Amino acid sequence: MHNIMFIGKTDVGLIRANNEDTYVVNNHRNYCLVADGMGGAAAGEMASQIFAQTADEVFLGNNPGTEQEAIDCVQETFRMANDRILAHTSQYPEHQGMGCTAEVLVFTGSGFVIGHMGDSRTYRFRQGILKQLTKDHSLVQDQIDQGLITEEQARSHSMRNVILRAVGVRPSPALDTLRGPIYPGDLFLLCSDGLTDMLDDHEISQVLGLDADVSIKTENLIDKAKRAGGKDNITVVLAEIG
Repeated sequence: MHNIMFIGKTDVGLIRANNEDTYVVNNHRNYCLVADGMGGAAAGEMASQIFAQTADEVFLGNNPGTEQEAIDCVQETFRMANDRILAHTSQYPEHQGMGCTAEVLVFTGSGFVIGHMGDSRTYRFRQGILKQLTKDHSLVQDQIDQGLITEEQARSHSMRNVILRAVGVRPSPALDTLRGPIYPGDLFLLCSDGLTDMLDDHEISQVLGLDADVSIKTENLIDKAKRAGGKDNITVVLAEIG
């Protein structure tokens, strides 16, 4: 098993009164996650925390050593969290509309597995090249795919916060799962849209390419997002393959 260095940080940003983002880094089970709550105030915060707690439960009972075991844990996390959030909103109708976007990244012996839903993102930085591994489940991404708008137009689009898929909004949402090999030196970034709405890929790549510790890179990304406006909660998790 590769030696993996995890680091995570979340910041409320400069505009919001509370932080609806949650992150987990678990060195013993070789997984990490970012969840970005929606639904306003306590409800959004609760949704992201339900997701994180569910992942802790699923991975506590399993130690995935193979790719298939990792996929099973990821799928179970999303399924259980979705059911729990829906059960909560049926019991507390005033929280109707709560949910979260989520990224879960798990490492096995020689590879990774990602579970993705919403517009939080997972990137890989390898040999100086940044690659976005996930695709946003958003209205503007749909319009980009159809050729109706450019990626540049999407950054300032009035509907850019409309999410088409999230955890806890409807029964049995489709989950994107990705997998691939890992190599020494790979650096994975999980983040909420509070980072990517403020910084473009070039700016993110510049920070990840610094000759610095992952903790410094994490701080740098959040600081740059705040200097760019910090309009949302900002959460960053980095996982570096030793």
